[in-house]
Amino acid sequence: MAYAICKVPVAPLRAEPAHKSEMISQLLLAEAALILEEAKDFIKLQCLYDGYEGWCQRSQLVITDAWNNSSQPTLLTSDWINPITINEAPAHVPMGLPVLDVENARHVSDILRINYGKVATWDTANVKPEEDAIRERAEQMLNTPYLWGGRSVFGIDCSGFTQLVFRFFNIPLLRDAYLQATQGEIVGFLQEVHCGDLAFFDNADGRITHVGILLNDHEIIHSSGNVRIDKIDSAGIVNVDTGVRTHQLRIIKRYF
Repeated sequence: MAYAICKVPVAPLRAEPAHKSEMISQLLLAEAALILEEAKDFIKLQCLYDGYEGWCQRSQLVITDAWNNSSQPTLLTSDWINPITINEAPAHVPMGLPVLDVENARHVSDILRINYGKVATWDTANVKPEEDAIRERAEQMLNTPYLWGGRSVFGIDCSGFTQLVFRFFNIPLLRDAYLQATQGEIVGFLQEVHCGDLAFFDNADGRITHVGILLNDHEIIHSSGNVRIDKIDSAGIVNVDTGVRTHQLRIIKRYF
């Protein structure tokens, strides 16, 4: 079985095998994916972390058939931006990247050498999703710009934001908001929420199109224009800067 490993800090995943095609997600450095199909300059992938599929530029990947996909990495880069080297060349990578484990680093050492140096790491195996920790991880991303398909502090969309924050607590979320809404347990009322519950919002057609992390029963942190904290009530989100209601609440889910 052939795997593709991302060899750049952040690589776009596109809907079609073309540079002008819509970016639907991203692959992060050292993330692995199954190879589904190949074109001249692009490879269609299925990401091992969340099962999402898309086309990635071939030159941003290394290919190997030696990869242990039995478990996900537990160490993530911890700082907002982190200096490393990739094949002896300097690079800066965003918060939340998986750190290659020893076995997989050895498998690809002839084609991909990542030196993490003294980069601070976060051990997802030894942390609980408590309020202070959730706030610290989520609020570190405040003012990160919204980017459709983004999954990092270089630019992130609403479901990429929730997925990244939850990854720090070893809670895997699917990629899109409507997919994340199929996970977890329903919370009946806003007054019953805990910090870390997710709130989902729909459009006029009833399709879930947005998600954010509830900090309490009246505040939500989400990616909308940028990562920001807004007010929420039983009807939805109210922008704290403009006073305009921006999103209609559909459902609340709990994951831990």
